[in-house]
Amino acid sequence: MNSIDIQKKDQEYIANTYKRFPASLVEGEGAVVRSPEGKEYIDFTSGIGVNCLGYADKGWADAVSAQAHKLQHVSNLYSTQPDVEAAEKLCRYTGFSKVFFGNSGAEANEGALKVARKYGMEKHGEKCNTVISLKNSFHGRTITTLSATGQDSFHQFFFPFTEGFKFVDAGDIEGLRNAVDETVCGIMIELIQGEGGVVPVDGAFVKEAARICQEKDLVFVIDEVQTGIGRTGTFLCYEQFGVKPDVISLAKGIGGGLPLGVVMMNDKTAGVLGFGQHGSTFGGNPVACAGACYVLDKVMKPEFLEEVKKKSEYMKKKLLEISQIKSVTGLGLMLGAELEEGLTAGETAGRCVEEGLLVLTAKTKLRLLPPLVIGYEEIDRGIEILARVLRG
Repeated sequence: MNSIDIQKKDQEYIANTYKRFPASLVEGEGAVVRSPEGKEYIDFTSGIGVNCLGYADKGWADAVSAQAHKLQHVSNLYSTQPDVEAAEKLCRYTGFSKVFFGNSGAEANEGALKVARKYGMEKHGEKCNTVISLKNSFHGRTITTLSATGQDSFHQFFFPFTEGFKFVDAGDIEGLRNAVDETVCGIMIELIQGEGGVVPVDGAFVKEAARICQEKDLVFVIDEVQTGIGRTGTFLCYEQFGVKPDVISLAKGIGGGLPLGVVMMNDKTAGVLGFGQHGSTFGGNPVACAGACYVLDKVMKPEFLEEVKKKSEYMKKKLLEISQIKSVTGLGLMLGAELEEGLTAGETAGRCVEEGLLVLTAKTKLRLLPPLVIGYEEIDRGIEILARVLRG
């Protein structure tokens, strides 16, 4: 099929829940992806942070293929080698004690919220079931993770939403302190509000949230769905904030392109969930976990993470040389570009696609999440296209 055929069948058979750009993609390598007609696109999106090793990494594809030829799925009533190996790598590197495998970021956040609520109720009574989240946050599209999301635009249509959430402004330390009462079991935050505009949360606020959780025996949850797996220049973003959460959620980049979500729990929370209290049919899928093992072996290397930091600085410098870009926010290769007045992110993203560059938007900003393995030449090509589009 050509691009038009694919797009027509998309409109005919797939639910209209995505506002797709007029591009059909069939193959790629590294940070370059192609249409059926051979048109090339420099990818500054990596599938919204998923393809951390780019397209068609040979080692990753071989690991996934080899596992698919042996064992593609079994029930979680039995053990498999890939999921225990992935779990061991995660725990040994991070110091967390246990992991739970699911399939997505929303599912990982659901699991994290269940841990926080069960811990609160067991330690402090049935009324201790409220989680504090941040305004402008985003935690997923299930009913409960939408409820935990602090943006009114997401709180529509699907009533009634799950109860038990409070919201404070990121950076409002006094507001956070005032929100904590006997009903609060945990605090859940993103360290960079990705969907909220690629906005880093103030470090002092993050440390105060951690302190409050330790003092009050609450569960400190950090949503690392988008910021984790090397995206910000450290394996996990919280390493740059000087805190140690009780629970983190992971997804996106960990599978290298296959669905995988993770809840990681420390000694305090490792024993909260018991038999039958949580589960996922496809969680810990051997093929996805084989891909994850390959990703982790790559991304956990200090030299790999150092290179992400170097590329980040290079990309920021290049972006700020474009006169129509007012500022750049974010860490590592999770960047937000603020455009000058009169330019809109959505229109700019659409024109970039026409010119051969894939970018994302986050509110009024362009959001850039290139593969962590992107080359400097590919960065230059992408920035050149963006500059040309912004110049009009």
